[in-house]
Order: sequence, then C-alpha cells, then structure tokens
Amino acid sequence: MGMEYEKIHACPNDCILYRKEFADLQSCPKSGLSRYKVKDGDKENNDELTKHDPLSKVVWYLPIIPRFKSMFVKPTNTKNLRWHADKRKFDGLLSHLVDSVQWKNIDK
Repeated sequence: MGMEYEKIHACPNDCILYRKEFADLQSCPKSGLSRYKVKDGDKENNDELTKHDPLSKVVWYLPIIPRFKSMFVKPTNTKNLRWHADKRKFDGLLSHLVDSVQWKNIDK
C-alpha cells in the first residue's frame, strides 16, 4: 500500500526494544538472551554474532499519523469518517458505539 513502516529489533522475551540507549547491544540486559538467533552448536560465543545473522524477534512499527492522513484524503471518505461527530443524534441513549465514554475521549 506504500505506507511507511519501521522494523525494530526486540528481545525474544519482550523485555526491551533495541532502540535509543539499547540500539548497539548484542544481548538483552535483563534476560541475557541474544539479539540474534543462535543455532545449537553453531556458535558457542555470542560475540561472534554479526548483523548478518537472523534476528530473534522483530517488531513492525506502523506510524498512525500517515494512516490517518491517507484516510482523510478523499472528501467522500472524510464525510463517512466524520458522521459520528457531525450527523448523529444526541438523545442521551447508548444506541451506537460512538455514544460511549471512550468514544467521547477520541472526539476530544
């Protein structure tokens, strides 16, 4: 679809994401697991692992702002996406999801 994404390396136990201060680490500081997959008997020392080895876990981050912008490009889509704010009845009854407290937070 042409939308941008970012791959972020992660600890296999979901302890940390290898970004910001952890970007250059080869193993997790909390669990001690390697950032890269290690096959049994292949490499005894984690220091031998390189950036060419497969990663043990990768998280795909999909930024939300470009997606919102693409949703509101066409005027017909904009009209359909805003009906809950522009055309709904405010009768005090919970007749649709947009009448919930959580949706009011989204509207803010």
